[in-house]
Order: sequence, then C-alpha cells, then structure tokens
Amino acid sequence: MKPTLTRTPLYDLSVELKGRMVPFSGWEMAVQYSGITQEHQAVRSQVGLFDISHMGKFSLQGEQLINALEPLFPSSLSRLQPGQAQYTVLLNSSGGILDDVIFYYQGLDPATGNQRGMMIVNAATKSRDKAWVVAHLEGTGVALEDLSRSQVLIAVQGPQAEAVLGPLVEADLSAVANFGHIETTLLGKPAFIARTGYTGEDGFEVMVNPHTGVNLFRHLIEVGATPCGLGARDTLRLEAAMALYGQDIDTHTTPLEAGLGWLIHWDEKGDFIGRESLESQKSGGLSRRLVGLEMQGRYIARHGYPVKAGGEVVGEITSGTMSPTLEKAIALAYVPVELAKIGRQVEVEIRNKIYPATVVKRPFYRSPHR
Repeated sequence: MKPTLTRTPLYDLSVELKGRMVPFSGWEMAVQYSGITQEHQAVRSQVGLFDISHMGKFSLQGEQLINALEPLFPSSLSRLQPGQAQYTVLLNSSGGILDDVIFYYQGLDPATGNQRGMMIVNAATKSRDKAWVVAHLEGTGVALEDLSRSQVLIAVQGPQAEAVLGPLVEADLSAVANFGHIETTLLGKPAFIARTGYTGEDGFEVMVNPHTGVNLFRHLIEVGATPCGLGARDTLRLEAAMALYGQDIDTHTTPLEAGLGWLIHWDEKGDFIGRESLESQKSGGLSRRLVGLEMQGRYIARHGYPVKAGGEVVGEITSGTMSPTLEKAIALAYVPVELAKIGRQVEVEIRNKIYPATVVKRPFYRSPHR
C-alpha cells in the first residue's frame, strides 16, 4: 500500500491550474504548471508564485528566547533587531547539518513582554527539527507553537514582486529590507511577510490563513503572476547556488565543507552544539569542499553522478541541471580541497561516459534586480 500523501490548502487550486502533481517529502506538490523553463524565466524577469505551505512553521515565545536559542545555532541571534532575520543551520554534536532554517526575530510581545520569533524549516525534517528544538529548550520557559498546518506559505518572487504584492498590503513593502519582515494585514487579514526567498531574486514569503492564501494566489495570477512548481524552484535555487537539504547538505556535511562557514560567528558566540567538532575541523584542515561546476557541452551532471580526476573517483554530484538563464549545464559537487580551486578541471561520469567540467565561482547567477 502506498503511503498517503499530505496536501496543502492550495492543492485544489494547483489542480485547477493544471499543475502536474508529484510526491515530495510526503506531500503531493506541483512540479510544474506551464513548464519549468517558462516558470523559471517568469521569476527572473517578472514575478512567479510558489506554494511552499509544506514547509515547517514554528512560532516561539519566551522571556529569554534569544538566550535559550543561542546554543542551538552557530550564528549569533543576539545581533538581530526586531524585524530582522538570520539564515542559519541546526547542527549535531559532530558539526553535521540537521537542517538549514531561517529565524525571524519579532521583538517583544506587547501583552506579555516575552521575546517572539518565527522559525521556518524544511518539510522533510520538520518533525525531527521540532523534537530537537523542543528537547533543547526544555526548562527554559520557551514555548513552541507549530503553525505548519494552520498557516499557508506563499513565495512571491521576481523583480515585480513588490509591485504586484504591495497594493494588497496595508504596510509599505518598500520599507522592508532584504531579510526583513513585518506583521501587517493583507486582503484585510493578518499576515506575516518576509523579504526572503529561495530563488536568487527579490521577493517575499507570505504567511496567512488558508482562505486568505487561496484568495491571494488567485488574485496575483489575475494580475499577471505566473504559478511555479518545484521544478523551477530547483533550477532557480541552483543558479543562485543555494543548498538543498538532503542533497547538498545533510548530517554528514558540515558548514565549513559546504561553503557556509560565514554562518559561524566564532567570536560573538559562546558554546554551541557542534562547536568543538567544527573548531577541530577548522584547525586540522578540510579534506573536501562543495564547489560549483560548469560542464563543457550540454551534458547534464545529475545528483549522485561520480566526479573523477586522474581516472579515480574523487567525489560526487549533489545537484545538477541545465541552467535556463545561462544556457549552460551547471552542478554542485563535493571534491577534495586540492581540486576545489577556480579553474581546476575535473570529469563527470554520465552513463558510463566521461565528460569534462570546470570548477567555477559560486553563485552561477547574480540577479541584476537586487
């Protein structure tokens, strides 16, 4: 018997829009609507919409919330002002990445005086993340409320995102900085809106109740936004060299290996989970790094394909696609540090044949609109 897939509150609308539905991390999600390339280009040039309601949404509150959370992350949360956010990672004691998350600091609750924050986590790791965070916050007085089922999350991404979303929102979105967020009203209902995303473009992530979410999705399509599926989300994030949890990063990779060392605020932080292991890895030197590869020709290096040098397997592809923007085959891969230099040549084995690739600078694409 096949496991039952969970559906987001926007599922019926996705079917109505002729989305091609596929299983994804236990959910039934649209992989595409009009076509991956068309959706991708809409986000790069205009505006696209994504139903990302499958992601985990945790509301946190406590008198000493920031202090309680500090040991869980290598990034300093105490530097955040209300309305600011931090992309960071949850680590195990070995420095392996349990998940990559965004923490949004909302400031003090006027009613209780408690510190408030929102944490968005990946769908596939939501249950594990929740159990991990709750266990480590025990005795701190911090309460976690799981809003994953009661709220939808819609990403509005692209250079026209502010123009199409702004008229529906009470607040002035132009005043929201990158990685800023606000609590406001949208279509007359309460909304949490963050200037964050997973595409490399300007845009917003909007959290509202399901009814408002369906109305918002419909309205934005009516004013010209393009509905986008998981396929375009993947090609967009890969062009921007944003890691996909479970492929590019996982419990067997550390932030140092994954090129996320900038998330470790060594001097600002006291002890945090995984610090000792990361310090040891830093002082001992890395054996491998995640790099960007550009294939020579149009052969696509897919997840799991071997990377070779001198006839020997030295690593493997974690993510790969044909870039719609660059019209080149690009990939991410872990390789030995001696091969992780810009311009180095390696080979990728694709269906028992060898094809050349070059280590290139990440990200592959930078938006001119940001």
